[in-house]
Amino acid sequence: MDPVSRLAELDRLTERGGGETRRWRQHAAGKLTARERIDLLFDPGTFEEIDRFVTHRCRDFGMEAERIPGDGVVAGHGLVDGRPVWAFAQDFSVFGGSLSETNAAKIVKVMDLAVKMGAPIVGLNDSGGARIQEGVLSLGGYADIFLRNTLASGVVPQISAIMGPCAGGAVYSPAITDFTVMVEGTSYMFVTGPDVIKTVTHEDVTKEALGGAMTHNATSGVAHFAAADDRACLRLLRDLLGYLPSNNLDDPPVVPTDDAPDREAPALDDLVPRQSNQPYDILRLIHAVVDDGVFLEVHQHFARNIVVGFARLAGRSVGIVANQPAVLAGCLDIDASEKAARFVRCCDAFNIPLVTFEDVPGFLPGVAQEHGGIIRAGAKLLYAFAEATVPKVTVITRKAYGGAYCVMASKHLRTDFNFAYPTAEIAVMGPEGAVNILHRREIAEADDPAAERDRRVAAFREAFSHPFVAAARGFVDAIIEPRTTRRRLIAALAACAHKRDQTPSRKHGNIPL
Repeated sequence: MDPVSRLAELDRLTERGGGETRRWRQHAAGKLTARERIDLLFDPGTFEEIDRFVTHRCRDFGMEAERIPGDGVVAGHGLVDGRPVWAFAQDFSVFGGSLSETNAAKIVKVMDLAVKMGAPIVGLNDSGGARIQEGVLSLGGYADIFLRNTLASGVVPQISAIMGPCAGGAVYSPAITDFTVMVEGTSYMFVTGPDVIKTVTHEDVTKEALGGAMTHNATSGVAHFAAADDRACLRLLRDLLGYLPSNNLDDPPVVPTDDAPDREAPALDDLVPRQSNQPYDILRLIHAVVDDGVFLEVHQHFARNIVVGFARLAGRSVGIVANQPAVLAGCLDIDASEKAARFVRCCDAFNIPLVTFEDVPGFLPGVAQEHGGIIRAGAKLLYAFAEATVPKVTVITRKAYGGAYCVMASKHLRTDFNFAYPTAEIAVMGPEGAVNILHRREIAEADDPAAERDRRVAAFREAFSHPFVAAARGFVDAIIEPRTTRRRLIAALAACAHKRDQTPSRKHGNIPL
């Protein structure tokens, strides 16, 4: 066969993957093929494949006779919204997408090139796991990938899409990456499957309940997003990349907007209830303030008492962290603290300014929280905010009590601008709790204890249930009208545009993991 004909034949074999029957099975399961996914991820006609003709080297267990070009993974680079991105997509139609020595080498090559070129890495995972026929060579391939994930962390954005099975050692690569997206109904992740669990612990559990998309989005917090299907997942990946810079030395992309920077939102003047124990939805504030009301919430289903995600202000990406008074009164618990800490560190790694909306009555009390390590978890969030050197702006909308006031990007943690609404309450604790401690004896000895308690509470509110004491000390830079929040945030971030801050020289800190 002449070289041109041979190239055409190899191209045909590569395009067909595992064949029409397996492609049909993929579609019947509600999944796209690896190449269809690549086509939807990248701008049309921009994807350039590498190592297209690589095949496995295994000669045992009948593998010698079955060699498919590409060996179960499509790898290369292209453009997403005109910006370079590197990606690999595991092909479940070829040996179940199992990882081989050569398969792993292709992925490692893509990751090394992405870091060298300063471009994001996207992994589309759909694999039955390590290729058993290759033994330790396959396991070594996983370890090679894990090392690259670790070295690339904080250097270029890494995003994992779980679009099929991901089990055993394979789960640790997505766990190291910055964001993990799962597809509802067709994807799952777990270290040990239902059969092993039943054998060892005698527990009956389905794959979906053990490691499905909503399990990891709402219960474990391993995944950051859930998508309805493959197409929705790939659209989400493109949207997410739009908020991130290409690498840790670049600024995030700027997107033109017709939303005026000085636009006011009069509805915000009435958003925060006058009763300090009445809930409200912080998402209403976020949507009212950001460009065009668009907010990409991260970890939407997990630890819902805190909200994190990406938006834009005057066309520039910002990371938002906000207590959610509508869930657990906005208290910080173990999951919320860890969720926010990880997001803060991701934004700091990639030069994305942080905007914090604070309404926090404290840390969630309880034996389970204390025994579960709320001290360690809260310290993670404190550490993350204190360590961050990106522009930081905080708005206290209502409660800022106790240690939680300190943790939520207070002025004392090198936050650049701290604003407060007139409804803000900054104190060690709420009026009722404080009065019960400070004036317990006077209340008990009063002729009318209830009236005495009410009088003492009213006096405490007069003294502390406002932001003026903190403003007088310089802990709050300005007390602002809620309707002006957007304008004040944009002006503050503009003032921080050329911020230079640094931490002491060191190998790395020791965050309380």
